Amino acid sequence: QVQLVESGGGLVQPGGSLRLSCAASGSIFSIYAMGWYRQAPGKQRELVAAITSGGSTNYADSVKGRFTISRDNAKNTVYLQMNSLKPEDTALYYCNLATISYDYWGQGTQVTVSS
Repeated sequence: QVQLVESGGGLVQPGGSLRLSCAASGSIFSIYAMGWYRQAPGKQRELVAAITSGGSTNYADSVKGRFTISRDNAKNTVYLQMNSLKPEDTALYYCNLATISYDYWGQGTQVTVSS
């Protein structure tokens, strides 16, 4: 069983920054990638950023240049540094851990960007 514990969400003004963290624990084997998805009300869940075990990264076009994903393999932890936040970044952010056979999801952490 794998557990993903997210932290770092909250309310921030436009132009502000937040840092999300996701720590994985449990029986973890063959991690392919870890990443962050988000879902806004009335919209589908979408990829925000992902990083493979080898360090390759992938970002949604809407966050390129503003968000940075990183990971600490020794701690099985992934981070998402979010800068220059916009109201349209408001969503529930989910941590994802992908293995070759299964995807694990966190419970989600709310990010609200509002003045």
